[in-house]
Formats: sequence, C-alpha cells, structure tokens
Amino acid sequence: MKNRLRPVNILQSGLIFSTISFLTGLGNMAFQAVIGRHLSEQGQYGNANSVISGFMPLLGLLPSVATFTVTHYIAHFNTTGDTARLQGLLLGCRNFLFWLTVGGSALAIIVIKPLSDFFHYNESLMLVTLGCTLFGLWGTFVSALCQGLAWFKRLALIGFLTMTLRFAFGWVVTLKSPTAENAVLASAFALLANLVLLLWRKDLSLHGEPISPWNREFKKYLIVCAAYVAGTYCFLQGDVLVAKKFFVNTENDAYNCAKLLAIALPGTMAPLLAVLFTSRSGTRTGNVVAEQLTLLSLYIGGLFFGAGSLFMLRGFCVKLILGRHSPEAEAMIGQLSIAMVFVGLLQALALWSLASRWSKIIYLYGALGVIYWLSLFAGGKSSGAMLQIMPEGTAIAFAILFCAWFSMMRRLKLGA
Repeated sequence: MKNRLRPVNILQSGLIFSTISFLTGLGNMAFQAVIGRHLSEQGQYGNANSVISGFMPLLGLLPSVATFTVTHYIAHFNTTGDTARLQGLLLGCRNFLFWLTVGGSALAIIVIKPLSDFFHYNESLMLVTLGCTLFGLWGTFVSALCQGLAWFKRLALIGFLTMTLRFAFGWVVTLKSPTAENAVLASAFALLANLVLLLWRKDLSLHGEPISPWNREFKKYLIVCAAYVAGTYCFLQGDVLVAKKFFVNTENDAYNCAKLLAIALPGTMAPLLAVLFTSRSGTRTGNVVAEQLTLLSLYIGGLFFGAGSLFMLRGFCVKLILGRHSPEAEAMIGQLSIAMVFVGLLQALALWSLASRWSKIIYLYGALGVIYWLSLFAGGKSSGAMLQIMPEGTAIAFAILFCAWFSMMRRLKLGA
C-alpha cells in the first residue's frame, strides 16, 4: 500500500493542506457572496444557509460517526505498515460504510418530515434537502479513505474542485431563479467532485480477504466517535437550527451571515486538526508528539489571529457577503467570534482525545455539547438572548474540558 504518512511529513502535510483549503475557503465565501446578493427576498438567504450548515449535517450525523472510526483504524494500520491487515480492513470497512450509508439514507427519509415541520421548512425545500442529503451521504467514504491514508493533497484537491463546481453552478441557477432551493442544490451538485477519486482507482485496487471491523474494540470506538460527532455538531452547528426555529426572517438572515463569518475561524484551521488526528491515530509516542503539539499550537494561534482580524474587518466582511451594510449582522460578529474561538479550542482538545482513545474525555465533550444545545433551545429565543448564552456557555465548557484534558496529559506524561 502506497502513500504512508511518515512522522517527518506531518507539519509539511498540515501546512500544504491548510494552504489549499484556505484558497478553497475563499472560494466558498465567494459562493456566499453570490447567493447573498441573488437571494434578496427576506428569509431566502437564511433558509438556504440553515439547511446547508445546520439541517443537512444533522441528517448526516450517522455516516460522520463511521468516517471518524474508519479513518482512525485505516491511519493506524497505514502508519504501522501492516499492509495485509490494512487491505483487508479497507475491504471490510468498504462494506461497512456501504451498508451504514444505506441505513443513514433510510433514516433520513424517515425523520426529514417531522424535523422539517419542527424547524419550519416548507415542503419544496424539504424535498430538495432530502435529495441533497442522500447524495451527500455517499461521499463519506471518500473523505475516510483520503484522510486515513494521509492523502491530504488529494483531499485538498477534491475540496477545491467541490468549491469550484458549487460556485459556478450556484451563480447560474440562483441568477435565473433566486431561491433557497437552488442555493442548496448547488451544494449537492458540487459533490460530483468526489468522482475525481476514480483517477486513483489503481491505488484502491485491493486484494485479499475482507476483514470484518466488527470486533469489541471497534464497537466501543464507534460509540466514542458518536459522542464526539454529537458534541461537535451541538457546539458548531446546532445554533443555526435554533435561529431558524425562533428568529423572524430578517433576524435569521443577519444571524446566518454573521455565523457564516464566525464559523470560518475554526473552519479555516480545520485542516491542521485533520492532519493531527491522522498522525495521532497512527502513533502517540516519540518525537512525533512534539510535532503534534506544534500543529496544535499553530491551530490555536490561527484561531486568535483570525478572530481579531474578523472583528476589525467585520463591516467589510458583511458587505462582502450581502453586498450591503447590515448593522444587525455586524453587531453579532463580536460575540459569535468569541464563541467560535472557544468552540475551536474545544474541538482541538476533543479530536486529540479521540485519536488518543481517551474515551471519558470524549463522553464529557459529547455531554457538554448536548447541554449547551439544550440551553440554546431553552433560552435563545431571540438573537440577543442567544448571543449572551453562546460565549458564556462555550467558555464554561472549554474550562471543564481543558481541566480533564490537561489532567490526562500530565498523567500520561504529556501525550504518550
């Protein structure tokens, strides 16, 4: 099996992946600028973004759990050079992901109607969302393969192509028909970029007997990954659906614009965490730990630098997205940026712990995320109320999780 990730390439992989992903992020912002201008009718922009960044990820949580689990095991056997075990596992996990995606698709069909009613989506947007979700679920195997095998350049290329297709298709369809449905459809069309993986089909030619991943250890880790995915969704994206349920159209439009800019803080730095997770899943001893801590430091530094830059340029950034000034959106950015910095820090500690198999910390992270999301539903029925809860709630959650993480690090001699 080719393309093993070697410890000496960790920082290089992280920086290359981050650079290309940053360019991809700029393209995704350009897409937002397009729909922000085209979807001028009140509520359309907020509806489109709440589907893309909140509702569709909620429907895709089940395959996301599998992606982290499979990535961890692929990375472990790829790094250790156990080629026979790796090929057998890839064959076995391919079958596992196939049937899990079938199950996830069936679950999405069952729950989409009651969830759409609960969050006040109309029927046409519900149907488009369902189709896009089903199509998107089948792209999970691509990210699991690329990340697990340390194909970060290829993963970055797929992300860049996805952005290009979404921008081009979104520009055309929303110009002719400026609706939330067409904006969501553009994100589904962009998933055709995953077909580029066929160019490397020879690298994926697997031989041997499939090895079923379903042992006791795999099942336990799958549950741990479920806690991580649930916690991450609650912290990172759950507030968008709260806003959709309780906010009026103009307030929801402003909130989605501000949240889009704030969530770019952890999103821009996320490639460093992807490399960190793959590296730490492969090895947690020796000189590699120092490089992993360096990646973590770069990630944290990027979060704070980005937050300061966004706050200074908030008026410019909002106008860039919407094509006009929005005092409501600009006023929200400060508190949202603080919340997203804490969310980014929470995510870093949780992903480190997930790769390290520190199950108790991940269960704590998942529980904190659920409590946070429930607090938003209970008290965040206006933008003012929710923006007061978010920085405080994420700060408290980070303090609790950091104490647990640091205690574990000291107990295991700084990450061994």
